[in-house]
Amino acid sequence: MIKILSDRKTTPFGSTCEINFAKHQSFATEINKKIEMATQIITLEDLENFRLTLVENIRELLSENQPVGETPEEENIWLKSHQVQRMLGISPGTLQNLRINGTLPYSKIGGVIFYDRREILKVMEMNKRNSL
Repeated sequence: MIKILSDRKTTPFGSTCEINFAKHQSFATEINKKIEMATQIITLEDLENFRLTLVENIRELLSENQPVGETPEEENIWLKSHQVQRMLGISPGTLQNLRINGTLPYSKIGGVIFYDRREILKVMEMNKRNSL
């Protein structure tokens, strides 16, 4: 806290000042308020409350931006060729044949081929055979 000085003295901050009490009382009061505001202590409990509030707000924003009728599991999940090969247990040549004959739909961006996981599952379901 800044003390109102009537003559030249050193403040707690190491500087010297000369303040006329009557003339600068409102200015000193304003400075004291600002210093008090700047010296608030944040506790672990305050941080935990902030974290919980922040996480809740993020969840609300994510749920607001969720397309109607889709859950996170139903979102487009684009897979690269090597991921599809592992998923289906097939070779690169077999995957290329499925692409060429139109069995698996794909998108190509800058030389990288992407497959929609939902489309792959749909093709798998359409080609399902009854086993005895």
